[in-house]
Amino acid sequence: MTIQIPNWLIILGGCGQIFTALIYPYIRHNVFDWYNDVKQLKPLNQEITKTYGRYIQGLNFSFGLIAILIPTDLKNGTHLAIALTGLIAAYWVGKVATQIAYYPMYDIPQKTIFKIGSYFMNTLFVTFAIIYTWLFILNICH
Repeated sequence: MTIQIPNWLIILGGCGQIFTALIYPYIRHNVFDWYNDVKQLKPLNQEITKTYGRYIQGLNFSFGLIAILIPTDLKNGTHLAIALTGLIAAYWVGKVATQIAYYPMYDIPQKTIFKIGSYFMNTLFVTFAIIYTWLFILNICH
């Protein structure tokens, strides 16, 4: 018996990924004071940093949109489904690994909302890693 991932879970994960893309500017500005830190870089490094920030935001939004619009295609076992779910799984597993390996050494502001937000966002990241790794494995075994 193969355990399938229901479309509603994939769509819910997609909504969560779009949420992360939309909340990303708020977190950078209000939680991490990111823009003031970036201003201390040389102009080219400022632009590179901003570009990478937009890449992250764009990937989160795009992965979410794909999940919402074509959840069935993400689990049909085709080469494209394997490649796409593998990419998304690697992205989120890498995010979680980076979060665990590097971020604990930095302090998040101690306001209650930021502490709760940190737990919530980390839970989302782990959830995305689980959903897409699960999809990837099911696609390989399809």
